[in-house]
Amino acid sequence: MDASVEPKPKKKFKLRMPGAFVILFILTIVAVIATWVIPAGSYSKLSYSGSQLQISRPSGKTVKVPATQEQLDKLGVKINIKEFTSGGITQEVSIPNTYHRLKQRPAGLGAITSSMVRGTIEAVDIMVFIFVLGGLIGVVKASGAFESGLMALTKKTKGHEFMLIFLVSILMVLGGTLCGIEEEAVAFYPILVPIFIAMGYDSIVCVGAIFLSSSVGTAFSTINPFSVVIASNAAGINFTEGISWRIGGLVVAAIFVIFYLHWYSKKVKATPSFSYTYEDKSSFDKMWSVASDDTSNQAFTLRKKIILILFVITFPIMVWGVMSQGWWFPTMASSFLLFAIIIMFMTATGKYGIGEKGVVDAFTNGAASLVGVSLIIGLARGINLVMNEGMISDTILQYSSSLVAHVSGSVFIIVMMLIFFVLGFIVPSSSGLAVLAMPIFAPLADTVDIPRFAVVTAYQFGQYAMLFLAPTGLVMATLQMLDMKYSHWFKFVWPVVAFVLVFGGAILVMEVMFS
Repeated sequence: MDASVEPKPKKKFKLRMPGAFVILFILTIVAVIATWVIPAGSYSKLSYSGSQLQISRPSGKTVKVPATQEQLDKLGVKINIKEFTSGGITQEVSIPNTYHRLKQRPAGLGAITSSMVRGTIEAVDIMVFIFVLGGLIGVVKASGAFESGLMALTKKTKGHEFMLIFLVSILMVLGGTLCGIEEEAVAFYPILVPIFIAMGYDSIVCVGAIFLSSSVGTAFSTINPFSVVIASNAAGINFTEGISWRIGGLVVAAIFVIFYLHWYSKKVKATPSFSYTYEDKSSFDKMWSVASDDTSNQAFTLRKKIILILFVITFPIMVWGVMSQGWWFPTMASSFLLFAIIIMFMTATGKYGIGEKGVVDAFTNGAASLVGVSLIIGLARGINLVMNEGMISDTILQYSSSLVAHVSGSVFIIVMMLIFFVLGFIVPSSSGLAVLAMPIFAPLADTVDIPRFAVVTAYQFGQYAMLFLAPTGLVMATLQMLDMKYSHWFKFVWPVVAFVLVFGGAILVMEVMFS
């Protein structure tokens, strides 16, 4: 052997975080195993049916009683009867002190795949909305309006790029705290991501300005009906109790997240290689950038301006519908489809029209590009189905309540926040966790002489600190949409999780001490 020839260096083993689909598949298997290990059990559940209250026993027996405050008091449910009769609470509520062990209900191997299918079926309303959104984006891109509009925008914002991030973040924080914008935030990526790319930012900035900001706003909800209002109702208090603490916390949290985004975006702008997702920059830009070297059809014509205006106004209309008209995903999908059809007619005809086949292909290709995102939402729901059908969620809730039974004051409320942090992984729905857990935990506050609104606040901070991370929530759909690795997101978001827990914990201690 020639001694001058150096041996090739051995490749170092590098542990890579699996993608969203693999993570959810692994978690589904873990959930199935948990149904064999964790004892099955359930609380009795209370719901309003017609003019009566319906009690569903763990045994399966159903009992109907008069819908009166006296009946609620007998059951130990400290909620005003008007919350049921007026429609304020529509989901089943756990009845305190009714937990019973049940015969084990272990899930079989078939549940791994069947839960994925059934979870996807349950999420069909969100999936249709996302498909229509993707189709709308595809048509607008095909019209050339995106490209021409971006060129005009980047010229006007040169030197003040962060101002757009600032404005978007403020709007998303307000959307989160007022109406709990979460799944709906998916609709904002297609309009904003290409703009952020053109300004020199990366995928982290996109997710930070939209998902992170809206989630921080929701964590510090003030009047969000899907979080603080329903949790307060289930705790038997008015949602205005403790609102001054939440408003103060919201202001500080908004300042924190904007400064954090400013620090990161400034670093990326100055040194692109600083980006946590730099290794995926070329593929990300290729996926979302709408600019091209072809300058033959980049004039920002009146037709393109009208198309962009139509595209943009769909979003404030959506927010208005959700906040004031009670819209849900089918109605939102319908409104987006209406604007998509109008834009398709404008794009198909005229001097630069691409014809019927062109717009139909653009719509279907745009919808197809978001299939992965839609499936992620369904797979995450499948995990919750496994745990609920295995009757282990209430067992975890019962065990959690025992952890705070013998502590008091500040320790009680901090432990409560940490319990909600764990429960946020198991029950990622804010309204779902509220009606399941609040009737159990809120009365415990009375036993240690602290205000019930402190438990509601602990629920907000704990659950949403987890939802920044939990694969069972919206995180995976967001990362799949932007083709971002979970490890890259974790590196960016963990300081925000720490902030919510530490700052939130300080607010909780002050609520206990000064209320």
